[in-house]
Amino acid sequence: MHKVLPWLGRVFLLLAALHSAPGFAGRPCEDNSYDPKKVMQALEFAQKTKLRLDDTKAEVAIIARVGQDLSKYKLRYSHLGLIQRTPDGTWIVMHELNQCGTASSDLFYEGLGNFFLDDMFAFETLILIPAPELQEKLKQVMADGRAKNLHAARYNMLSYAFSTNYQNSNQWALEVIAAAQSKDIRIETREQAQAWLKSASYKPDTLNIPTLTRLGARMFRANVSFDDHPFDRRMAGQIDTVTVESIVRFMQTRDSKTEKIVFGL
Repeated sequence: MHKVLPWLGRVFLLLAALHSAPGFAGRPCEDNSYDPKKVMQALEFAQKTKLRLDDTKAEVAIIARVGQDLSKYKLRYSHLGLIQRTPDGTWIVMHELNQCGTASSDLFYEGLGNFFLDDMFAFETLILIPAPELQEKLKQVMADGRAKNLHAARYNMLSYAFSTNYQNSNQWALEVIAAAQSKDIRIETREQAQAWLKSASYKPDTLNIPTLTRLGARMFRANVSFDDHPFDRRMAGQIDTVTVESIVRFMQTRDSKTEKIVFGL
């Protein structure tokens, strides 16, 4: 019995570490029994967001949500996507989602109601309105197949910002934005997008994740890996990944005219 207890203690510590690991965009496999109140809040917030987007006169924007509490990592927003106005005035979100906690993802096209129905931690959104020229280029990248081609199904919620081994949802959006912003080359691949982002001085956010937390997350979550991160950074608990906040900083640094809108329900 005395030999078993230390092992059980380590298991409990690993489970605790797992629950303290950050969580980004994804959808659980189990059927959700939606709270009618939450559904009504999501639909009300979707309508409020639509009206605010309509007021901007934009055709394409970047939209983020608060899906989880990431305050421990000094982050507010967990996930973003690209949103486009259709000819009939509807707004459609194009974004990458991890399915069922697995190590794979897909691209989804959804209305605002669905976008805000995914187990929100807070009904708050951040919207970035790019300059009209960049909006047109984003529309081109979304229409000509490059946005789809820049998607990688092998998902890792904490993927390294400058590796193509995996991809998280914010990383996909950033690489699409890179393809739209690049003027010197036509970006067709993830390698090209990441090389351009380096040359444009994009800086990922660094999450401080200790060894025990990393081990727990890696053992119990299929959608978390750390093997794509540089060894020395990984061993120091410094995980450099693409976050909503890092994308906002990057876009505003490159174009001070990028409009930032934040509001809640």
